[in-house]
Amino acid sequence: MPEMTFDVRWPDGSVDRCYSPSLVMHDHLTDGASYTVDDFVSRSVSALDTASERVRAKYGFACTSAMATSEQIVSRSARFAGDAVVTVAQMHPPLDTPDTAGRRSQGVS
Repeated sequence: MPEMTFDVRWPDGSVDRCYSPSLVMHDHLTDGASYTVDDFVSRSVSALDTASERVRAKYGFACTSAMATSEQIVSRSARFAGDAVVTVAQMHPPLDTPDTAGRRSQGVS
């Protein structure tokens, strides 16, 4: 199962690197896009729940790292107003790499 990280620039300018055990983050967030804090949290938590369930389906247990990332995002977001802006600064690997595109077209994420 391919892993990924995504860098989040919070409204105060600080940046967090977040982890996902699945490329499913690309289905919920866009590299370089900005979201309100509330929208970002909703999208991220939903994607990380999906990622954790993909791990459960494959290995028989949920991904505690995905759950920890979700908790990290919720905790950090509490510092900001819901309509403040968060930017997805970078996603690793990016969606458009040949390796990533090949995996996704084969149904592996």
